[in-house]
Amino acid sequence: MSRGYTTADALMEALLEGGVSYIFANLGSDHTAIIESWARTRANNASAPKVVISPHEMVALSAAHGYAQVTGRPQAVLVHVDCGTQNLGGAVHNAAKGRIPVLILAGAAPYTQEGERRGTRNEHIHWLQDVFDQRGIVREYMKYNNEIRTGKNVKQLVLRALQIAKSEPKGPVYLLAPREVLEEETVRADVEPQYWDPIAPSALSPEQVTEIGQHLVQAKRPLIVTSYLGRNVEAVAELVKLSERLAIPVLESVPNYVNFPANHVMHVGYLWNSPSAHPMLIEADFILVMDSDIPWIPLYNRPRTNCTVYCIDIDPLKEKTPLWYIPALRYYRVDSLVALRQLNAYLESVPVDAEMVSARFKYVSDIHSRQRREWKLHEKPADNSAISPEFLTACIREVIDDETIVLTETITNYEVVSKHLPRNKPGTLFASGASSLGWSGGAAIGVKLAVPEATVVSLTGDGSYLFSNPTTVYWMARKYCTPFLTVIYNNGGWRAPQLSTLSIHSRGYASRTPNFWSVLTPPADLAKVAEAAGGAYAHTVQSPSELLDVLTTGLQWVRRGRSAVIDVRIQPSVNLAE
Repeated sequence: MSRGYTTADALMEALLEGGVSYIFANLGSDHTAIIESWARTRANNASAPKVVISPHEMVALSAAHGYAQVTGRPQAVLVHVDCGTQNLGGAVHNAAKGRIPVLILAGAAPYTQEGERRGTRNEHIHWLQDVFDQRGIVREYMKYNNEIRTGKNVKQLVLRALQIAKSEPKGPVYLLAPREVLEEETVRADVEPQYWDPIAPSALSPEQVTEIGQHLVQAKRPLIVTSYLGRNVEAVAELVKLSERLAIPVLESVPNYVNFPANHVMHVGYLWNSPSAHPMLIEADFILVMDSDIPWIPLYNRPRTNCTVYCIDIDPLKEKTPLWYIPALRYYRVDSLVALRQLNAYLESVPVDAEMVSARFKYVSDIHSRQRREWKLHEKPADNSAISPEFLTACIREVIDDETIVLTETITNYEVVSKHLPRNKPGTLFASGASSLGWSGGAAIGVKLAVPEATVVSLTGDGSYLFSNPTTVYWMARKYCTPFLTVIYNNGGWRAPQLSTLSIHSRGYASRTPNFWSVLTPPADLAKVAEAAGGAYAHTVQSPSELLDVLTTGLQWVRRGRSAVIDVRIQPSVNLAE
């Protein structure tokens, strides 16, 4: 029997009108009206967002995450009641901490049981999936959450949710709707999406521009620290302009993006977890922190006591982080691109000590060159039988080009990848910006959907690879023609718990035994999982001599439309043997 226009129809129209191109969907019994709406749309050749079937919700949200990182446009993730919401798992954390705009849509158990409404309970699971506070499962991580109660204002709710998701600081939003509401016939409502644009970027006041500008001009050892300024690719060029004008070195702390070209002579390296102080941080007399959640780890690195610190950020107080503070005299909640344009315009009109700037340029350039020479020394394999993470990363650098988009989830090898796989073009490096493992597989699918012509390379640890639900990932990659190269930094287990234990108990019992309860032995044939699930080219590498050829072959397969997974058995610095 033909139905009239329903809430589900209005919901799908709202997504399309709100700029959603893809719905990453994992369906359940609560989505009957949505499935009917899709079928009717197809039968009538009407426009609608494309549905991407995602057999695991973690992968669905990670794909939407990757798509939004590249484009800035939020996509939709459709999940099944409380179970599907929980199965989003750590991807919810990643989207929230990474400030990624995405709209999560969930069904809810029917709220009638005796036929009072269309969609009433007719399966036993409808009682099992009825919970008191489904939204509470993800509330702490959402910028906004609400329940769709009628089709009469569903478009307004969807557009409001997208507006909030896209407004800085960006983040995920969550809407749910019971089955009866989605099945409900309603009237078509026309809304104007332009009334739901995100808030405009904020700027510094003229007085603030002058104050910051004068500190930059007068400082003898200024320093800029950043982590995710490169989320806006236009901001990178403005940061380069500022750095070059005053010869200000740039230090990247836990970078999630290309924030500053790695080959630029003003780039002075990275901060990760290394328990050693960075000399540029120690000697700075003025530090401008721009878009950074962790500009340094105080236990290992901190500015000197008489250093002046200012903070520019879309989220300067990190209000979602219970314990967070840095010794900053000023905090500015502003858009980094706007602020940099303001500062560069101001600096064009003020006198600068050219001699001091010239001397500082040479000083910083020498540091940059010396760093790179020292890093290069670590790239040669220690012997002919073992592959070091540095050697592996150098080989990857050799086979890719500047246009390749690299996703990194190498965890204990994050710093190695930063140093030995320098990225110079904005928009060619992405990390999750958070800490729940398994992001990179789904994210690669989202990136490839967003930029179909790009070559995408995903770098992951063996633990992260297993967390990524590889069966789902490579099945989706084949079905939706999103091939990418995965390189597994396989050190035989989770090194992070071992390194963390040794950092606290360096001479304890754990230091005298190889058993850290984080070893993945016997080793699984990880690459073959992708071959079985998605027809991927699969190869395991243990010899340095064959590594370059296998990486080259893997990329050839990817460029011909087939994913490739290369499992590289590396020699870790900590013994992982049981």
